[in-house]
Amino acid sequence: MTRPSLGRLPATLLRTAPSVHNCHCKRLPGHDVRRIWFSTQIREQCKDLILSDETLHQVRDKMLDAIKLGLAKSTNKDASVKCFTTFVQDLPNGKERGKFLALDLGGGTNFRVLVIYLDENHFDMQSKIYAVPENIMTGSGAQLFDHIAECLANFMSENDMYNEKLPLGFTFSFPLQQVGLTKGILKTWTKGFSCSGVVGQDVVRMLEDAIRRRGDIEIEVCGILNDTTGTLMSCAWKNRNCHVGVIVGTGCNACYTERVENVEMFDGDRSKPLMIINLEWAAFGDHGELDFIMTEYDKEVDRNSINPGKQVFEKMISGMYMGEIVRQILIKFTKEKLLFDGKGSAPLSTIWRFKSKYVSEIESEKAGIHTACRTVLKKLELDHATEQDCINVRYVCECVSRRAAYLVSAGTATLINKMRIPSVTVGVDGSVYRFHPFFHDLMMEKIAQLIDKDLKFDLMLSEDGSGRGAALVAAVACRSR
Repeated sequence: MTRPSLGRLPATLLRTAPSVHNCHCKRLPGHDVRRIWFSTQIREQCKDLILSDETLHQVRDKMLDAIKLGLAKSTNKDASVKCFTTFVQDLPNGKERGKFLALDLGGGTNFRVLVIYLDENHFDMQSKIYAVPENIMTGSGAQLFDHIAECLANFMSENDMYNEKLPLGFTFSFPLQQVGLTKGILKTWTKGFSCSGVVGQDVVRMLEDAIRRRGDIEIEVCGILNDTTGTLMSCAWKNRNCHVGVIVGTGCNACYTERVENVEMFDGDRSKPLMIINLEWAAFGDHGELDFIMTEYDKEVDRNSINPGKQVFEKMISGMYMGEIVRQILIKFTKEKLLFDGKGSAPLSTIWRFKSKYVSEIESEKAGIHTACRTVLKKLELDHATEQDCINVRYVCECVSRRAAYLVSAGTATLINKMRIPSVTVGVDGSVYRFHPFFHDLMMEKIAQLIDKDLKFDLMLSEDGSGRGAALVAAVACRSR
């Protein structure tokens, strides 16, 4: 995947220049070499969003402490990073063969059903997206799984598989405590879901019960996994050095391969050396670990979320919240007459109205070009924005997105240092990572600065981890029988 060059970062580019209308000079990342001016006041107000290397080292060290607490049986209950055992101990070896179903329920307003045909280092795939109406997202668990079972039956009928019994890998991208490869207990809903009667229950059992209620299809659930595990598995199928999976999309999470002797919560067969650990690091900070870097904007976003006080790390990073953080900043700066001549708008004052995709769109333009920014501001009824306003809005977006990239980098560096594998590939997926123009490059640079000098790493864009990865979990489970 071709990505733009990194350019320079806000934290390293703030150079003092001759004063012009109370501004300082800064070159924005991108393609243009023109000198762009942003307000000194804006820079001063955004300084809490710019994380120094010293601060990132603290985040990295706190993350390691949290992981150790999550791995230990005596402290797991009170740990913010739960380090859930996935029961996936075998990685793909390229010898997986056959036809496998995959179900990808990852949050948002839809889910996917897939059928994947695996052959030697080759696969074919067919898939279909199904909607999850809002009344089902917030209804009962039985309604949700009955809806999924109906869509599975329709998919199998449309693809001439109605009378086949097929293995299925189930990607369930919510905080999950696995009790076995095919048994997972939902800990809490995130991403807008709040179905009743599911938290504390085995979601595989609920899916199987819904399928049995129909009585017209046969499906064997061979494994349940998080999308981070799917990302790792999908990349490992192509690259045997892949031992970390990271998601930076609507949510944010990571998994990695841990030595089984360090996984105290696992009571099963320890003859295999490794275990994929689903960190659920979105909750890092829920016990106050990140209070030292939380800004007033983070606190306001948290207060307005459906789960105040929870998923703190994720709320500083993911696509579900990034745009809202920017909006909170723009609101404050407008009230202080640092933006838009102090004149806001009803849309700007509307919660969640500034979408995270706007951040990527605004930063994707060449420096000095404001077409996308003006389009965004017009949607927010801010047609009166000046060129200086556009420059400043872009700077705010940069500060928020780079902080997100640096926090993900600190967490990823923690895992690389902990595993001590000389050269490791990190599989990464998610809309923020895919579509933000500099996220990949920012991560590459910052991880390199945060890992031990004798270690090497690379980032690999996952190809449909939540789909192909789910099918691969099922395939590896069948291979291991």
